[in-house]
Amino acid sequence: MSALAASPFEPPASPKKGGLPTTPLLEAVGLTKRFGTFTALDNVSIRLMPGEFHALLGENGAGKSTLVKCILGYYAPDAGAVRLEGRERTIANPRDARRAGIGMVYQHFTLVPAMTVLENLVMARADVPPIVDWKAERRALQAFIATMPLKVPLDVPVHRLSAGERQKTEILKELYLGSKVLVLDEPTSVLTPEEAREVLGFLRARAIETGMSVLLITHKFSEVTSFCDRVTVLRRGAHVGGGTVADLSTSDMARMMIGERRLAPVPERRAFGPSAAIVLDLSDVSAGGSGRGAIAIEGLTVRAGEIVGIAGISGNGQTVLVDVLSGQTPAEGGRMTVDGVPYDASRAAAQAKKVRCLPEEPLRNACVARMSVSDNLAFRTFDRGEDGRRLRLVDRARQRREADRLIAAYSVKTQGPGAPIATLSGGNVQRAVLARELDGETRLLVVANPCFGLDFGAVADIRAQILDARNRGTAVLLLSEDLDEVVALSDRILVLFEGRVVFETPGGAAADTTEIGTHMAGHH
Repeated sequence: MSALAASPFEPPASPKKGGLPTTPLLEAVGLTKRFGTFTALDNVSIRLMPGEFHALLGENGAGKSTLVKCILGYYAPDAGAVRLEGRERTIANPRDARRAGIGMVYQHFTLVPAMTVLENLVMARADVPPIVDWKAERRALQAFIATMPLKVPLDVPVHRLSAGERQKTEILKELYLGSKVLVLDEPTSVLTPEEAREVLGFLRARAIETGMSVLLITHKFSEVTSFCDRVTVLRRGAHVGGGTVADLSTSDMARMMIGERRLAPVPERRAFGPSAAIVLDLSDVSAGGSGRGAIAIEGLTVRAGEIVGIAGISGNGQTVLVDVLSGQTPAEGGRMTVDGVPYDASRAAAQAKKVRCLPEEPLRNACVARMSVSDNLAFRTFDRGEDGRRLRLVDRARQRREADRLIAAYSVKTQGPGAPIATLSGGNVQRAVLARELDGETRLLVVANPCFGLDFGAVADIRAQILDARNRGTAVLLLSEDLDEVVALSDRILVLFEGRVVFETPGGAAADTTEIGTHMAGHH
């Protein structure tokens, strides 16, 4: 039976040793890349065999992106070479990589939103004719998609597709362009669990059947153990380990990624009963108009000492909900209260009711990039004295003392309080903003995708801080597109679909991710 006939939910077995050529399809040999005195990639080698699904693991700054950019021609390596099917090739730019059959599906979509799927796929080719025969192109693409289990509508503009459909379009584009080596950068971050299994299962089957090589960059060990044959691990720009996935445990892989450094321990959950006070209460709250991403929430409550996780595919109202709660977007209707008192999300109301927010992309949405770490940490308190009264002049000495205290308490790695916050890594920006938002008593904490794009160690730190806040009695509303994160952290889970709460279930071990994914996809 053809490998493609296998269920996408049960990945087919790896090909037998004698079934495919033994020469690597792609081999990077001793790649080194320096930026000034900083060595981002130090003598790294990797082999991708025909028909292989290969995982590339490492924390942020480990060199994964630099390695891939050297292979794809975005960077010229200072040393080393790239070989395709045993022959050294000079890849001076991404167009050379495309001609050589190397493609990539990026973490952020590269499709043109106003163009249809058909137009995006045709215009991505290197040999687009001056006059396009759209009827012929449609027939060719229809025939191609008929052979694929991933289905997308050809004549719909990309901006009208769901996030999952856009991701499938990106993958179909690379297959249509004839990629022999396909690099996937966190490809399942916008997919439901079922869609993720479908996409990765299909690509694994495709690799086995056609001899294509797939390089998967992911932070999800479940994807590595379910779909990958081998793994390569980078740390601080160097190759530190790897091997056959069947011979490695997730603990083995984690140790290779982080070295001897200890991860933040997971706090024990303090028990809070159903009689805990309701802190946040939304009733018939609407915002965002009638377009994509608008919300119409009939009811949503979060109690003291509870983490309520919001699961949903990107674009189903999460951004508008956070904007309403943080005062960036006014509610158009309904009632919002904190501790039973009407709440308008103004700065004064947030200060009075002790409401704090860690929005998505905090460097852009919760910081002033060019201002110092110290200034950013003081945004909530710069105009208040220790007794809470308004100040006429900023107390710089006190501000510096408080910055030193928070930097130490939250392990923020920085050149100093006076350094621009834009010079910090993503994980340290997150720590700094959390330090600011959790300093003092916090009654309600709203967090959106708190660990998106962060490395293994930073994820453990941020999650520990959120759980600590919950154990102190803070009500936490967690919005995340990482369902594993929602399940792991939440006491209770709500599914948001097209701006409405459509499902509720307990979090943790009691959560059924298949059932949650079904509701995320709108099948309810």
